[in-house]
Amino acid sequence: QVQLVESGGGLVQAGGSLRLSCVFAGRTFSSYAMGWFRQAPGKDREFVAAISNSGGSTYYADSVRGRFSISRDNAKNTVLLQMNSLKPEDTAVYYCAAAYVNSNYASILLQGVHYWGKGTLVTVSS
Repeated sequence: QVQLVESGGGLVQAGGSLRLSCVFAGRTFSSYAMGWFRQAPGKDREFVAAISNSGGSTYYADSVRGRFSISRDNAKNTVLLQMNSLKPEDTAVYYCAAAYVNSNYASILLQGVHYWGKGTLVTVSS
């Protein structure tokens, strides 16, 4: 069974930065594409960013491209989301996601997530 534990959320002013971390446990990390989704109050969960098994491919939602950066460390079983130039509309619970796939393309994550973390809250004040 895969466990995903997020950390790094908090309260930040607009224009600020946060870095989210997700620690993966239970299976072979490099066998999974990883990513982040978010859910704002009263809205559906939406895709934010994904990274391929090797880390060689990344994929972003249009709303965060150029501001957010996803990375992974396969030696530490960790995926990171660096969030810069934060906006109030980035306020949401951010969820780590994993998909058991073998692909060079990060976008494969959008075809189906197998495991979710419990989420970490990011609040951006104006």
